[in-house]
Amino acid sequence: MDATATARPTPFSTLLRVATHEQHTQGQTSTFMSDLLGGRHGVDAYARYTEQLWFVYRALEGAGETLRTDPVAGPFIQPELARTPELERDLVHLCGPDWRTGLEPLPATTTYVARIEECARTWPGGYVAHHYTRYLGDLSGGQIVRDMAEKTWGFPRKGDGVRFYVFEAIPNPAAFKRGYRELLDQVAADDLEKQRIVDECKRAFDDNVAVLRELAARFPLSA
Repeated sequence: MDATATARPTPFSTLLRVATHEQHTQGQTSTFMSDLLGGRHGVDAYARYTEQLWFVYRALEGAGETLRTDPVAGPFIQPELARTPELERDLVHLCGPDWRTGLEPLPATTTYVARIEECARTWPGGYVAHHYTRYLGDLSGGQIVRDMAEKTWGFPRKGDGVRFYVFEAIPNPAAFKRGYRELLDQVAADDLEKQRIVDECKRAFDDNVAVLRELAARFPLSA
C-alpha cells in the first residue's frame, strides 16, 4: 500500500501556523515593536499602542454575543479570553480616568477594526481568523511585552498597566492553547473555506503590522 495514500492530512492549526509564519515574524520584528521591547520608546508610546488595542478588542469582543451560537465561530467565544475590561483598567492607569477623552483610532486601526466587524457580520470563518491571530499571540508573545513593560516602567508584576497580558482565568496557558488548536482542527469548514481562513489570517497580520507602522511614524527615534 502506498504510504502517502494513508498519511494523515496536516492539521488545520498547523497549516495556519506555517502559512502565516512570515507575517508573524514581520509583526514581531517591526520597528515599533523592536524599539518598544528594546526600551527605546517611552511609556507614552506604550500607552498609545494600548489605546489602539482597545479599539481592536472592542470590535472582536463586541461581536461575541451574536456569534456565540454560530457553528463555526461559536466554539471560540470563550469568556476567559476577554481583554476589553483589562485594557480599560490599563488605560486608566496609563492615561488617567478621562482616557476616553479625545481618543481616536489611527487610520490603520480604523481599517483593521472595520474588517473585523465586517467578518463578524458576514463571515464567521473570517472572524475566526482574526480571533486566532490576536488571542494566540497574546497568550504567547504578549508575555514578552508584559515582562518588558514591568522592567522598563516599573509596573507592578501582572498589575495595572499590563493587565491586558494577564489571563487570570487561564491558569495553564499551554493547555489552553492546545485546546484552542484542537478547535481549529475541528472547525466546520471544507478545504476551500479553510484556505479562505488562511488568507484572512494573513490579512489580519498585515492589518496589525500596518498599525505598528503608523505608530512607528508617530514615535520616531532621534538620530
